[in-house]
Amino acid sequence: MSALVVTMRKFYPGVLAAGTVALAATFLAQHYQAPVMLFALLIGLAFHFLHEEGRCRAGIDFAARTILRLGVALLGLRITFGQMASLGWVPIATVIMGVATTIVFGWWLGKKLGLGAHFGLLSGGAVAICGASAALAISTSLPPYAQKERDTALTVVGVTTLSTLAMIIYPLIVSALQLTHVEAGVFLGGTIHDVAQVVGAGYMISPETGDVSTYVKLMRVAVLVPVVVLVSFGLSDGGHTGERIRRAFPIFLVGFCICVVVNSVMQLPTSLTSFASSVSSFCLVTAIAALGMKTSFRSLVDVGWRPVGMMVAETIWIGALVLAAVWLTR
Repeated sequence: MSALVVTMRKFYPGVLAAGTVALAATFLAQHYQAPVMLFALLIGLAFHFLHEEGRCRAGIDFAARTILRLGVALLGLRITFGQMASLGWVPIATVIMGVATTIVFGWWLGKKLGLGAHFGLLSGGAVAICGASAALAISTSLPPYAQKERDTALTVVGVTTLSTLAMIIYPLIVSALQLTHVEAGVFLGGTIHDVAQVVGAGYMISPETGDVSTYVKLMRVAVLVPVVVLVSFGLSDGGHTGERIRRAFPIFLVGFCICVVVNSVMQLPTSLTSFASSVSSFCLVTAIAALGMKTSFRSLVDVGWRPVGMMVAETIWIGALVLAAVWLTR
């Protein structure tokens, strides 16, 4: 029996289980107009027993790790350098300032609340960059520690819920402050956590606001690369220089960068980019479903109110910061 067949037989039960949960979550999200990531994680939590059963464990771990990295790499096909440059320097400076200060704020708050610097980096990065996708990407760059899966799952639940609330509340703030379409786009794209909710909130106001908010959001997604590199290299546990460099530049990040460059220098067919986006989204949903399967619901309940309060504080921080930047540069 070939090594490939042996490997497939080892992984397919768990991958099939995670993919089935992802399909169910996608159907429910489309039917009820709710966040697919949240459905995938919650359904996955209900099937935690599959990860405890030996036959599915290897495939679930594979989905939460390797399929996740494939999905993150393909996110690069959503971004071009032209999109980032078209809005000028103010949105770029606002995005960099918002991302950097929110991650530092999360790291500091995590230590102050006794939740640990790792959880602070996870939650701060997820709030600052692109929600659940950023949480998963940053999680892959963190060194192993006892509560890593629990912290990642908790971050995904928190940022997805807060992103949905922001999609409803932030357009009301835009209307109350009478922001222009461009100002509204910068605010929404610079603050709401997940891409889907940014798109929903932006086009709820106007097509121009939707376009601007999407571009600004993609700029935040692009910041994921240097953030993951810095986290991976900064938290390296030593070893030879070559090993530290390999960990700082994992293959999926190289793939992400290549996708951004290709999408920037070539006019790719719309059918290809749409297909790649769909594959990326399904990979991420499958990875979150697997993450839910690896996580015990009891361990989430036991963490208490502090992680939730911390993510709310991070959300308020980046929201106030970006709004102030938009207001001062009118």
